[in-house]
Amino acid sequence: MKILLTISYDGTNYFGWQRQKNVITVQQIVEEKISLLLKKNIKIIGASRTDSKVHALAQKAIFNIDYCSIPPEKFPFVINNFLPNDIVITDAKIVDENFHARYDVSKKTYQYKILNAQFPIPQYRNYCWYVKNKLDKQNMIDATKIFIGTQDFASFCASGSSVKSTIRTIYDFSVTFDENFITFEITADGFLYNMVRIIVATIVDVGIGKINLADIKKIIADKKRNSKCKTAPPQGLTLMNIIYKGEIK
Repeated sequence: MKILLTISYDGTNYFGWQRQKNVITVQQIVEEKISLLLKKNIKIIGASRTDSKVHALAQKAIFNIDYCSIPPEKFPFVINNFLPNDIVITDAKIVDENFHARYDVSKKTYQYKILNAQFPIPQYRNYCWYVKNKLDKQNMIDATKIFIGTQDFASFCASGSSVKSTIRTIYDFSVTFDENFITFEITADGFLYNMVRIIVATIVDVGIGKINLADIKKIIADKKRNSKCKTAPPQGLTLMNIIYKGEIK
């Protein structure tokens, strides 16, 4: 049978989701602990390859097993006893044998948080990007609207990506301001490598006044990675939700 997991993790101590040589990743830890629990060599497939220091509230992953004595609804309670306290399984359920954790994704939602204050707050250093500059809120709100829709986001894809197409559809993109915190939330059918972090950094530059709204439109139209578009730090980014085909948000 095929089991779909929902996984929450603090990415601070990990080199991202995907298993790699000579570093500790979330996938590696989850695979090792499930294999230990089930006494079988388990391989899992995640829905999103979050980068080093990036967090997740609802990462999804699947694994196959011929037989499991633990009922799926009880699986999180059992496996969490084996996991470190910065990784938690929050749900487990049986899915169709043809289901794929990555290829059947319909929408993904990411959140990015910024601390905008005179001084940084140490307690938030692993969960926000500290930006000291005074920011123009309305210009930032207006900038988010430019990204909504189906467009070629090649200008917002970091080098090293091997995707066949850089066209993506952004369904919703909001930015809210709460005292010293700024929160971006973006939902799309998929994201390019570092896409959210590059977009956020570009909008911050709009807020600072380094570029304007017309510059963003030109950057998108150029369809090539522009050195003017920086990449926001990873720690402010969290994978919030994944919706699969046929599901209702």
